[in-house]
Amino acid sequence: MADLHIDQKVLSDLKEVMEDGYLQLVDTFLEDSERRLSQLHEAKSAEELGLAAHSFKGSSSNMGAVVLARLCEQLEARARQQPLYGIEDLVSRIDQEYLEVQHFYRGEREGVSTD
Repeated sequence: MADLHIDQKVLSDLKEVMEDGYLQLVDTFLEDSERRLSQLHEAKSAEELGLAAHSFKGSSSNMGAVVLARLCEQLEARARQQPLYGIEDLVSRIDQEYLEVQHFYRGEREGVSTD
C-alpha cells in the first residue's frame, strides 16, 4: 500500500544519501508536517494558504510523498483562484493523505531503528 503514497526510489536515495541521518530526517519531516498542516487550517487568506501549501508540497516531494505533494500542488493552484469555494474538501484530502504518510514513516522509523 505504501507504494501508492511513497515513491520508493526517492526513499532509497534518501536512505543512501542520509545514512545515519535518515531517522532524524524522518522525525524532522513529521514534526514539520504537523506545523504545515496547522498553517493550512489556520490560514486567514488565500495568500497564506498558498504559501503553506507550497511549503508542504516541497517537503512532501523531497520525502517521496508523491500523492501528498500532488494534493498540496492542487491546493496551491486553487488558492490563486477566487473565490476559494470548495477548498475544504481538498484540505480534508490532504489531512487524510498525511495520515497515510505519517503511518508509513512511523513504521519506517521503527523498522530502521530495530535493524
